[in-house]
Formats: sequence, C-alpha cells, structure tokens
Amino acid sequence: MEPFSYKEGRLHCEGVDLEELADEVGTPFYVYSAGELRRRFLAYREGLEGLPHLICYSVKACSNVAVLRLLARLGAGADIVSAGELRRAEAAGIPMERVVYSGVGKRPDEIRLALERDILMFNCESQQELTLIDRTAREMGTRARVAVRVNPDVDPKTHPYISTGLKRNKFGIPHDSALAVYEWAARLPGVEPVGIDCHIGSQLISLSPFVEAVERVLELVEELWRRGVELRYLDVGGGLGIRYREEEPPTPQEYCRALRE
Repeated sequence: MEPFSYKEGRLHCEGVDLEELADEVGTPFYVYSAGELRRRFLAYREGLEGLPHLICYSVKACSNVAVLRLLARLGAGADIVSAGELRRAEAAGIPMERVVYSGVGKRPDEIRLALERDILMFNCESQQELTLIDRTAREMGTRARVAVRVNPDVDPKTHPYISTGLKRNKFGIPHDSALAVYEWAARLPGVEPVGIDCHIGSQLISLSPFVEAVERVLELVEELWRRGVELRYLDVGGGLGIRYREEEPPTPQEYCRALRE
C-alpha cells in the first residue's frame, strides 16, 4: 500500500485522514510515514545482509529528531555536515561510533566537538581540510580517523546541478591525485586514514554510473594496500532517484545487489 493516498478526495497517510489531523494540530504541519521509512531502511539492511556494513542516514535530508530517533532504533548511523546535525543525531540516540562527518567547510570548533564525541570518521574534501583536522587532533592529544572523498570523474547521468562526481565538479580530491594525497595523509601524526569516500550525485536513475565509480575507487583501494595504506571502510554515497514523472529509479534491492557484486 502506498503511504500517501487519496480516499474520496481526501489525502491520507497510512490510513489517517490528514484533513482531520489538520483540524486537530493546526497548519502548517509536516507528516512523515514511519511505515515507509522503516520499509525503505529494512530493504537496504536485508540487501546487505551477510556483509559487514553500516547504513548512515543523511541528516541534511531531514533533521527532524523524531525521524532520526525512528532510524536510530532500526540501527541506522548518521551522515552529518555540521555540529548542529551531530547534536541532533546525539539527541536522537544515534551512537557516536555510527556517525560520519562529511561536507565542506568544517570549522575548527566543529572538528573539536566531533573528536570529543569520538565519531567513526571524517570524510575529507581537500588537503587543507586534512591539515586542519591533523592540527586540531594533535592539539587535543588524539588522532582522527579519516577518509578521503575521491572524485572518480564519472557522469552520474542526473541533473547537472546535483552532479558531484565529474572532474568539473567542485567536490573531493581528483581521482588521479588520490594516491599521493593518501600517502601524504598517512604521514600526518594527527590523522589515521581508515576509509575512502565516493559520492557522484543524487537522483540516480541508473546503476551503471554508480558501479563504474565504485570500480574506480576499488582500484585505488587495492593500490593503496600494495603501498601499505590499509583501508577498512568504503563509503559509497549518493541518492537513489524518486519518481517525479516517468522515471524508473533502481530499487534498494537492485542497488545492494550491484554493490555486493
């Protein structure tokens, strides 16, 4: 059953009449389908069953603490881009060892807070950011777990405004520079390279660009192992498309099957 549907011209969510709800709580208000959120999350979890994995919800997509709390109870982690989002994840009960700090423009105070909370890792966008995290961690007498966001130069075949994986896009370290950046980062005393990150864009309606990007990143992982940089985490970001008109986006099951292969 669709989570939102019309019955006799009145919009319902999971069988609840939203006009009646509006009379009760006032407008404007937001309504989320807890059932649909559970269904989608469990589809990813079941698709990755048997593989060590962590499914992180992108808090910037919706930072409503009730939504985050529901996902936390299902075992979700959080992908954050600010100290405010870290605090929301914390308030929702998401364990800090399931938190990944992505995004550009991390401030020193935000890095410090994340290090104090001992989050899983930082996804780093540039050498300048790695230098800042290294310095902050050394000042605190600790070491930051980091991944480098690699730009694989793959066309995600999505809208150009939400494409993030082409060479002309502003995000991440270029693919052909990544090996040198990792070897340099491995020598910094305040950071520990533990992962690699790749995010080619949102509203993905084809799996082939995603598969191509992952294959390019895995080539880097294998070469880094040969050079003594042993990574433990492969962070594959992006968003499966939704149907605006006639799109037929992949299902979570299809996405997970491609990733497993």
